[in-house]
Amino acid sequence: MKLSNYEKDGVVVLEPKGKIMGGPDATVLHEKLHEYIEKGQKKVVVDMAKVEWMNSTGLGILISGLTTLRNNQGELKLANVTGKIQSLLTITKLITVFEAFDSVEEAVKSF
Repeated sequence: MKLSNYEKDGVVVLEPKGKIMGGPDATVLHEKLHEYIEKGQKKVVVDMAKVEWMNSTGLGILISGLTTLRNNQGELKLANVTGKIQSLLTITKLITVFEAFDSVEEAVKSF
């Protein structure tokens, strides 16, 4: 997984690319979130448009990120969730845990 990021209207947008499968991916996302929390930036959108696939460990990474932010009075929202990922979130009922939006703009405006 490759991870790029930028800020839009005071909200951090993370753009993972490829497959979220665990291992080093977990460390990369976890460290990036903590970096932003330490800076006081606790509103995060994860743009899922370029995520090809995600396994259960990948789901765990997202849940961990959401928990970390909520424990620090922040929030993590998803944008551009693809069909495959949407199915995964629906099957695992995590669709009820994450707020998901059709675009990054909608997710950013929701804060």
